[in-house]
Amino acid sequence: MRLRSVCLGVVASFFVAVIAVTVSARSFAASSDVPAWLQAHVGNSDGQISQIVLERARALYRKKVAQGAVKNPCYFALDATRPSDLGNGVLGRRYYVICEASESFRAISSGHGSGRNLKGVVDFSNGKRCARNFGNAMDSSLTAGGAYMTREAKTSFKGYYRTGAKRDVAFQRTFIQFDGEGEAANARQRVIGGHAAQVLHGLCLRKNPNSSHADHDGFVPFGKLVDYAGGRSNGCTSWSPADAQQIIPMVKDNPTTLYIYPESRDIAAVAANHSQPGTYWNASCLKEIGTPKFWPRKTLEPIIAQYRKDHPAPPPQPVPICTQP
Repeated sequence: MRLRSVCLGVVASFFVAVIAVTVSARSFAASSDVPAWLQAHVGNSDGQISQIVLERARALYRKKVAQGAVKNPCYFALDATRPSDLGNGVLGRRYYVICEASESFRAISSGHGSGRNLKGVVDFSNGKRCARNFGNAMDSSLTAGGAYMTREAKTSFKGYYRTGAKRDVAFQRTFIQFDGEGEAANARQRVIGGHAAQVLHGLCLRKNPNSSHADHDGFVPFGKLVDYAGGRSNGCTSWSPADAQQIIPMVKDNPTTLYIYPESRDIAAVAANHSQPGTYWNASCLKEIGTPKFWPRKTLEPIIAQYRKDHPAPPPQPVPICTQP
C-alpha cells in the first residue's frame, strides 16, 4: 500500500491554548469510573492520552463487548491531532494499546494519511509532522477518524531484500483489515487497516527458480527494504516493525476496537473557532497547521475522479531485470 499554515493572532493563540486543555464537566463526570492507574496516563503530553480520546475509545470498546462482538481484553486508540515527528529522530507516541484487565497502557508511534496534491486543482496533502487534512474519500490517502473494528489478517509476499549480512530474505507483510462505522464505513473499500511501516523500493526481477515465490519464468521481485515509521501512510495505521510484531498477534483471530480521533465534528468545531466544552486539538500541531479541514467523500471523490480522467496514468511498465547479482 502506498503509503498552509495561517498566522495566528493573539486571540487565535489564546484559542489554541484553551482548546488543548478544555474538557467539559460532563466529560469528567462520565469518566468517573476510569480506574486510578489509567487516569494517571491521561494528559496532553507525549505518551499520554487526552481525556476525550480515552472516553470515546473506552465507550466504543464497552459497547462492542456488551454486544458480544469483542472478547479481546485490550483495545486501541489513535490521536491523529498529535505530532508524528518530535524531531531529532524521536517519534511522537500517539497510538494507544490499553488492556484494563492487566492494567497495561502503552503509547507508541503511528503514521497518518499523506493526502494528495492534485496540482493545479486542489491540495489536500499533509506534512510528516502534523496532519491538517482528514477525509474518507476513495483514493484520497487521508485519515478518517471514528469507530473501527480490527478484522482479518492477510499476509502477502512483497519480494526479497538483502540484509547487512549479504543474505537474501523474503519480505512478507501482514495487513490487519479494519471495518469502520459512520463516516469511516467505507474503510474496507478504501483498504484501510494496520500494518508495519515497511515497503520494498526499487523493485527489479532476479532469477531464482528454486524459490516458491518464483513466477513461471523463474524470477522473483527484489528490492531495498525501507522503514518509514517516521513518515506518512496512504490513510492506514502504520506501526514500527517492532511494535507491529507485538500488535498483530494481539488481534489476529481476536478482533478488538480502534477509535481514531478526530472525527469531522471535532474538525468542524476547531475550524470554526468554537471553544466548546470537550473540544480538543494538540496545541503544537494546531499552531503549525492553522485550520484543520475534513474532506467528505461526496465532495472530494468527484474531484479525484475528474483529475484522473484529465490526467490518465501512463501504461504500466514491466519490472526491470536486476543488473546486480
